[in-house]
Amino acid sequence: MSKLLISVTSAEEALMALEGGADIIDMKNPLEGALGALPHLVVKQAVEAVDGRRITSATTGDLPMQPELICQAVMQMKMTGVDIIKVGFFGNERDNTACIHALQSLIAEHKLAMVAVLMADIAPQLTLLPLLREAGFWGVMLDTAHKDGSSLLSHMSEQELQEFVHLAAGMQTGLAGSLNIENIENIVKMKPSYVGVRGAVCEGFDRVAKLCKSRVSALRVLLYNYNKSVESADLA
Repeated sequence: MSKLLISVTSAEEALMALEGGADIIDMKNPLEGALGALPHLVVKQAVEAVDGRRITSATTGDLPMQPELICQAVMQMKMTGVDIIKVGFFGNERDNTACIHALQSLIAEHKLAMVAVLMADIAPQLTLLPLLREAGFWGVMLDTAHKDGSSLLSHMSEQELQEFVHLAAGMQTGLAGSLNIENIENIVKMKPSYVGVRGAVCEGFDRVAKLCKSRVSALRVLLYNYNKSVESADLA
């Protein structure tokens, strides 16, 4: 059953997402790129507001794939108390691999729950999935780097998304990237662990606008119904 990840920008929005039924409350700054990082104080305040009632996550920013820089950003985000730390992989395979190896030591030493985010619109390197699993990553997501209105499904076919979920077995999986109400039903058929949204639950369906709690609640109901349909199809 696919669960719901909602990206928020503040403690106020975190509570709205909580009340609307989000399963993961994800701290992200949509004004600073695909995985823009919020100030650490804001993340800490949101984590404290959620108070353990849901899983929390936070992005570390659209950073160059330099191991020392990535590891520093992860350790700084760890100090906020967030449950899961998300790192975007934007580089070539060599640089991405170097960062995974560097993060493997941090994951083991500090018992970190980490999610790798691959970009569907800039040739996602699915060859990294075995390395991420071996390094101890909690999960892996597909998202889009360019927020130009095109969705995840504009860049990868349903067959390719299904292959991603299959290859990532053993880790939690997430699908995100300008998803709207109309295409989430197809996304659920891929059976990712999580479906991630921002714009679909904001005022005016604008990812940089304010979160709308009623839209979170409505999407939660839709997601439940879609999950039940998939389960029924499996039993048929």
